Order: sequence, then C-alpha cells, then structure tokens
Amino acid sequence: MAKEAMKLVANNKKAYHDFFIEEKHEAGLVLHGTEVKSLRMGKCSIKESFIRIEDGEAFVYGMNISPYEKGNIFNRDPLRVKKLLLHKSEIHKLVGAIAEKGYTLVPLQVYFKDGRAKMEIGLAKGKKLYDKRQDIAKRDIKREHEREFKVKNL
Repeated sequence: MAKEAMKLVANNKKAYHDFFIEEKHEAGLVLHGTEVKSLRMGKCSIKESFIRIEDGEAFVYGMNISPYEKGNIFNRDPLRVKKLLLHKSEIHKLVGAIAEKGYTLVPLQVYFKDGRAKMEIGLAKGKKLYDKRQDIAKRDIKREHEREFKVKNL
C-alpha cells in the first residue's frame, strides 16, 4: 500500500502556545473551486480562526483563504464561514467536551491528504500566563543544554 501523501498548507503554532491540546481530530473542509486552487498555492491563514458547533454542524470562523488571482468573478469572500465535515458521533463527543468549563476547539493545521483538503482540529484548554512562562523557561533550558552539548562535541 502506498504511503499517504500529505502536503501541509497552514500551521497554527500560536495554538500550541496559548492552549493545552487534549485531543486531535481530522475534519474535511467544504470549499469552492477557486478556494481549493488558492489553498494549493499555500495562501491560507488560520492564526486568528476558531471553531463553533451550531445545530449539530461544525464551522470554522476567521480562516483566511486569499482570493485566487485568476479566479475573477468566481472568487468567494476570503473570510467566509467554512463548514467542517465530521461524523455525527464525533460532533456529539466534542459538544460534550466543550460543555465542560474551559474547553474550546481550535484549528491546528490545514493540509491536503490524498488530494482532499483537511483540517486538524484540537480540543484545547486555555493556558494561564504562568503556564506560558513555564513553557518558555523549559524551552530556554533545553536550548541552553543543546548548545552546551554541541560545544562539548566539537
């Protein structure tokens, strides 16, 4: 069996900084023709986007797909609300988790898998300021240790 081809389009590093990611889910994206072409060119931003579940369906808000240059009248609004494709059981599970205090859904990455546009979404809990400071301190210590190790092995 051939290895799945996965082409990363957008990554949300800010989500890992601002949230503890508890679970990850893969969801399909409902897009129109020129949006897919623009995505294939890598023109997408999910930094300020978030996910809501309304009437048993998941939607992503604030995801910016730049208009396709050769799309003229067929281009859609770059910030339009896009529907996510998830199984009903997954949606019910996520609704139950979101009902808990402090949980939210954040987009983590957008990519193409076997020619289809997918989004990895994370069930996340917000970090407090001191949690962020701890993460930064750990990262600095790790970087310092790597530098020392590199110097010793020269």
